[in-house]
Amino acid sequence: MTWQNAINDYKHYLKIERGLSNNSIESYERDVQKLIFYLERHHDLISPIAIDKNTIQSFVYDASKQINARSQSRLISGLRSFFTYLVFEDYRTTNPLDHIESPKTGRKLPDTLSIKEIDSLIEAIDLSKSYNNIYIGERNRAILETLYSCGLRVSELINLKISDLFFEEGFIKVTGKGNKQRFVPIGNTTQKYIHIWKQERNKIDVPTEFKDTLFLNHRGHQLTRAMIFTIIKNLAKAINLNKVISPHTFRHSFATHLLENGADLRAIQLMLGHESITTTEIYMHIDRSHLKDVLLKHHPRN
Repeated sequence: MTWQNAINDYKHYLKIERGLSNNSIESYERDVQKLIFYLERHHDLISPIAIDKNTIQSFVYDASKQINARSQSRLISGLRSFFTYLVFEDYRTTNPLDHIESPKTGRKLPDTLSIKEIDSLIEAIDLSKSYNNIYIGERNRAILETLYSCGLRVSELINLKISDLFFEEGFIKVTGKGNKQRFVPIGNTTQKYIHIWKQERNKIDVPTEFKDTLFLNHRGHQLTRAMIFTIIKNLAKAINLNKVISPHTFRHSFATHLLENGADLRAIQLMLGHESITTTEIYMHIDRSHLKDVLLKHHPRN
């Protein structure tokens, strides 16, 4: 079996059997491609059937010189999944990752923005700039408002459809990881900015395949993840923000600010689309100051 055949079969399994999104499948594929690149540089290209634990250990050691512990852990996990699939399909009898431990990474607390910083980023958007008489600043404002007020992942944002907007009910339908759908509340302010953007969007000659996509570029095509990162990076630079931020920073800020204002952790879990509440619990470690206030206010002994 060649590496390409193994990867193609594995991707088919991830899509059909596990129902993963294209982004997740690409991430798993990148892990395997890194191993192949290493083999091409340092060894003969051993087949996925013949590769052994010692070769994998050499690869992991080499990778550890270039990436941090968290990335190493992610890489080992991705490769373990790939070889588990090969064992499951009887291509191999053992998994060469079975006794290779992931480095201890600890628990990384997500970066967040203050409300003032979020307001400053949004205020820095140039609403007067246009392409083909289309005011793209209105789109960018709607994007940031949606990221922050709904806590979306960047992939969920760029795939948001006009048909997913249920403004009369006060919700939007979001398609998350594994194509799982959830309804997230959306406030009046964010609805207002989306309505304004839709008026600009109506000026665009949109190709058939993007007729239902909410956020588009001035040529009528769906935005890429990279474009959202660029928009945010440029705004951070414009206000001299001394933080490295990304679209996910708005998602973290969404959850943190809700928790600090007394929101229920289970409700935050549902809005974020976390499968396990233990993932949501990381926000409990960001700022515990509000917990004292909750205790003093609600405990009968206080």
